[in-house]
Amino acid sequence: MNNLWAPWRIEYILAPRDGECFLCKIFAETSDAANLILHRGPTCAVVMNRYPYTGGHLMVCPYRHIAEFTDLTREERIEIMDLTERCIAILTRRMKPQGFNIGYNLGYAAGAGLKDHLHQHIVPRWIGDTNLMPVLGGVTVVPQALNDLYAALKPDFDA
Repeated sequence: MNNLWAPWRIEYILAPRDGECFLCKIFAETSDAANLILHRGPTCAVVMNRYPYTGGHLMVCPYRHIAEFTDLTREERIEIMDLTERCIAILTRRMKPQGFNIGYNLGYAAGAGLKDHLHQHIVPRWIGDTNLMPVLGGVTVVPQALNDLYAALKPDFDA
């Protein structure tokens, strides 16, 4: 039997569940690189998913702690869409994906791991990236370290 090592996940697995919203927590902090925040806009931010489905998995999140899509302000909705467009352009240029999954998991029944703080997922996809690993092994393969990918993407968000 072969082992697949994903040592970055142990932090998430062992972390205490104190009920605090991790997005609100990182938005209050100033170390964007440590928190994988690629961009801060007036009402929303772009954050790398620390436990990604695949490399380049980004989230666009309003700063406000809201759970319902209908609670977004007009400004937040516009900024989410503008940042989504920017994320797609940057990921396309840097990672050359062949497609994207973009969307929300609204509520626990829809698969939301963080159901109380709305966030949109942007997941780059490549032909052939779906395989039996997640189905049989319960694992995914992320080929690039998060900090390395952050360093590659950050200059484009600063431009």
